[in-house]
Amino acid sequence: MTFLIEVLNEQDILEADTVRIRAVCEKILEDFHIRSGHLNVVLVDSDTIHRYNADFLQHDYPTDVISFPMEYRQSDGHLEGEVLACSEVAQDRAKEFGWKPHEELLLYVVHGLLHLVGFDDKTEELQETMRQKEREYLSFAGVEMPHWNWDDWET
Repeated sequence: MTFLIEVLNEQDILEADTVRIRAVCEKILEDFHIRSGHLNVVLVDSDTIHRYNADFLQHDYPTDVISFPMEYRQSDGHLEGEVLACSEVAQDRAKEFGWKPHEELLLYVVHGLLHLVGFDDKTEELQETMRQKEREYLSFAGVEMPHWNWDDWET
């Protein structure tokens, strides 16, 4: 596989499990037959994701995760993209949902990468499909998703 995954820890809020993050990303890419390209997973603080959210999405607030698809050729198994996941939001939201901040952060990475490989969550049906995939990949990483009201989770 000529695929490069870079996990960049640009924050100091959480101790991030970059090995687990990389392993889950590799599993998703393998399952979707991605054989070439480049993925950056960047772990950031809320100021950084707020700036990206304002600059690229015109939203004036920090968010949990932002995906930047640069190129996806499913037929060629090629993907170029970036996922920014916010550790501060993960730290705050994990308390609400009753699990560990690094597990919440891993969920953000999984969610962002699923967007890059073509998943959408704009309708209830699409959301449920994405939630099933999130549970599958978190389970692969040894993480069980808590049960909560999905309407409370911002994407």
